[in-house]
Amino acid sequence: MEWLTEIVFWHWLIVAVGLITLEMLAPGAFFLWMGISAAIVGAILFLAPSLSLIMQVIIFAVLSVISLIMYKQYQKNNPVVIDEPTLNRRGEQYIGRVFTLDAPIVNGIGKVNIDDSTWKIGGEDIPAGTKVRVTAVDGTILMVETKE
Repeated sequence: MEWLTEIVFWHWLIVAVGLITLEMLAPGAFFLWMGISAAIVGAILFLAPSLSLIMQVIIFAVLSVISLIMYKQYQKNNPVVIDEPTLNRRGEQYIGRVFTLDAPIVNGIGKVNIDDSTWKIGGEDIPAGTKVRVTAVDGTILMVETKE
């Protein structure tokens, strides 16, 4: 336990590199802020080498918590905007599109061929050959209504 009294700034820099590496392996913007906090403690220790271990740990803990809270607040106020919001929600990509029924909707359920897939559709009973517009998605069922 003698090494605990001999902690110098580069120990904190090693911890910082380790935490940032861990962030690269398990991304989630959690270890990144702890790694930055460890680097800041290392910089403080470089400037003030007589800082006690307890004070170093307290500074690290406080900086980690503050930086995480600030990041979460920033993330909440500035959500990520993507150019393809329906990329992994394939059914939502069809909302607003118009299709012609190949088979009738009977008892509120039918099917329609869209591109290379057959989709289950729901709505009022409609005969085959009618043009329908997709209005919503309920799980894997496209909700449709007649196009007017």
